[in-house]
Formats: sequence, C-alpha cells, structure tokens
Amino acid sequence: MKIWIFWSIVFAVALFVYREKIARDIVFARTDFKKWAYLKWKNWGEPLLIAAILAIAIRTSIIGPYKIPSGSMKPTFIEEDKIFVDKISYRFHEPARGDVIVFKYPLDRKKDFVKRLVGLPGETIEIRDGVILVDGKPMTRPPFSKNHYYNVEDWEYGASGRIIKVPDGHYFTLGDNSAHSADSRQWGFVPRKDVIGKASVIWWPPKRIRLVK
Repeated sequence: MKIWIFWSIVFAVALFVYREKIARDIVFARTDFKKWAYLKWKNWGEPLLIAAILAIAIRTSIIGPYKIPSGSMKPTFIEEDKIFVDKISYRFHEPARGDVIVFKYPLDRKKDFVKRLVGLPGETIEIRDGVILVDGKPMTRPPFSKNHYYNVEDWEYGASGRIIKVPDGHYFTLGDNSAHSADSRQWGFVPRKDVIGKASVIWWPPKRIRLVK
C-alpha cells in the first residue's frame, strides 16, 4: 500500500470516530472564536512551543544526534550508525586520550567529523610499524591495540619517521579504520574550541545499540 493511501485511510477513520467532537468544536469556534482560540493555545500551542524550546536547548547544549556517513571509524562505528553526542561533559573536564570526539572539521567548519583522540596538547606523536607512540611510548592497550595505524608518505603529518608535536590548545586525532580515514595525519590538529562533544551511545539501528568505548 502506498503511504499516501495509508494516511488517507487513517485521516478518514479519525474524522469518522471524532465527527461529533469536531462538529461541537466548529460550533464553539463560530460562537466564541476568541475563547476557542485561547483554549486551543493553552491545550495545544503552549505545550508544543515549550516542548520545541526544550528540544532545541537539549540538542544545542546537552546532547545531540549524529549520523555516521563513512567507514573511517570501523569497527567502532559503521556507515549509517546513529549516535548521541554528549555536549556537556567537556565543560567540566578536558577530553581524554581514547575518547571518540565530534568536532568541527578544520578544513570546513560547517562539517562535523568524528575521530578518536590520540594526542594531547604538548605531546609528541609518531606512527611506527602500525603502532602509535606518544612521547616515545607505544600505545599497547585498548582501544589503540586493536587497530593498525598506517603511515601515509604524502600526508604532512603521516609520513614514516615523522614525529609530530601537538600544539597547546589542540588535539591529534585518528580514525580507527586507519587505512580509510582522512584525519590528523592529513590535515593536522583539532583546536579545543572546535570540539563539540564526546560520542557516547549508538542508538540506531536497534541491533547496534551500545555504549561507545
């Protein structure tokens, strides 16, 4: 059945079921329109407006939904995963190594990117034989031990033997699917002010629901 046919049937059934109430409502509106409009506003308009304001406030300041567009964070995220991003925690503490963060893409701040935070301000980062070295120490524990990190010779921050120092107030990020990720190896560092929040939950599809580690 086509969707418009389905909703036409639903609408027709609703009209039939509530026909007497609708008729009384029309008579009331004709008799005392101002009172009818006021009651409609109090019963429907005001609650909907408050709900809309709360939804905008929550989405803007507390938590926001995002969709994963690519496979750059496999296996943590796959294409079309939908996630919630915690936008409030980083107001009380700094991002930590290993967090999956959402941030403004440095080359186009109208776009949002999601990557794993690897390097903190003032640290040195090197990728050697598939392993991340932070201040010369290999990251051999999860989540970094699960991934192989590739050098990319024609990327400014991804070449073999390149030791990168993270500037103050910035972070170095990598995709978990290093072979198919455009990340800090290519375009550099993420300013602290451009970090939107921490990816916290996969909420869709249902079989993928889980906390983000």
